[in-house]
Amino acid sequence: MAKIEKIELRMVDLVPKVKRTDAIQSFVSQETPIVTITDSDGASGTGYSYTIGTGGSSVMRLLADHLAPRLIGRDADQIEAIWHDLEFATHATTIGAITAIALAAIDTALWDLRARKQNLPLWKLAGGAKDRCPLYTTEGGWLHIETEALVDDALAAKAKGFTGSKVKIGKPHGSEDFSRLSAVRKAVGDGYEIMTDCNQGFSVDEAIRRAERLRELDLAWIEEPLPADDIDGHVRLSNSTATPIAVGESLYSIRHFREYMQKGGCSIVQVDVGRIGGITPWLKVAHAAEAFDMPVCPHFLMELHVSLTCAIQNGKYVEYIPQLDELTGGKMRIENGHALAPSEPGIGIDWDWDAVKARSIAEFTTAIVK
Repeated sequence: MAKIEKIELRMVDLVPKVKRTDAIQSFVSQETPIVTITDSDGASGTGYSYTIGTGGSSVMRLLADHLAPRLIGRDADQIEAIWHDLEFATHATTIGAITAIALAAIDTALWDLRARKQNLPLWKLAGGAKDRCPLYTTEGGWLHIETEALVDDALAAKAKGFTGSKVKIGKPHGSEDFSRLSAVRKAVGDGYEIMTDCNQGFSVDEAIRRAERLRELDLAWIEEPLPADDIDGHVRLSNSTATPIAVGESLYSIRHFREYMQKGGCSIVQVDVGRIGGITPWLKVAHAAEAFDMPVCPHFLMELHVSLTCAIQNGKYVEYIPQLDELTGGKMRIENGHALAPSEPGIGIDWDWDAVKARSIAEFTTAIVK
């Protein structure tokens, strides 16, 4: 039984390749905590998570001071036990983003270690439902982008075989959102999906009003229309529109997802490994969604989510937003608009360690050893 002997902590701050704006914010920085766990056999696994520009230092202190030291001497294959022990150790700060982001990096590293030692790619180890999954793109749909450019990007994605394009909504007046989306629909035709994302920007009444205005465009979904903790508001909205409502990127507990699914507050689950606390709780949410006949279309983290979406039966789409190109030796493989599940053992991310080390922030680089 191999025991954990070393944990290495790093954080890299990545600048998005394109300007990213939505209804409530501009995404200008991606703090990326990276955790590498090594066991007594000399095997290692690496996990990561992210912020959108704030809180990274708090995540790193939580990892270094409270979570990583608790791993030393543990059996690395007892992933379920470790996750629950770490969650309990931080019960005074859960449920919330800082703890979930820290837990996610550790849990993903443990799954990577397990998969590597079993010589299996993550998508097979976690279920093995399929070896590829359709892609939709978000990179050309940010709120500041002019209508002509939205149309051009959607047409280019369609030509590559992508399933759909996401367009951010939340302009000052609903007529502006309608005009932008109508232009995209006219250009791509009826056989191409248009997803929309409100980024929690509306009140319930405004969301109902805009959903009704957009109904004729046959949208794939309306994502995060309301503040994520307003479950009753989402239920009211879901009952008022035939357009699917998607939630998940701002939920941090499997129980939050349970409430949404039980009450009918959503019809699409967008569980995010980095926000839910890792692969362990991600799979639980995904399987619960299958019991409710709901598809899983995870938010962000395409390089990791491709494996998990392929692992489960109800994984429907992967969101195309490249984020790790500067830190990896190879990119996610795409064929005819589909993301291909990695064939290599582990989570399938080919880290360029020279690039990672060169871009690591020195004050957050820590090694915890037995």
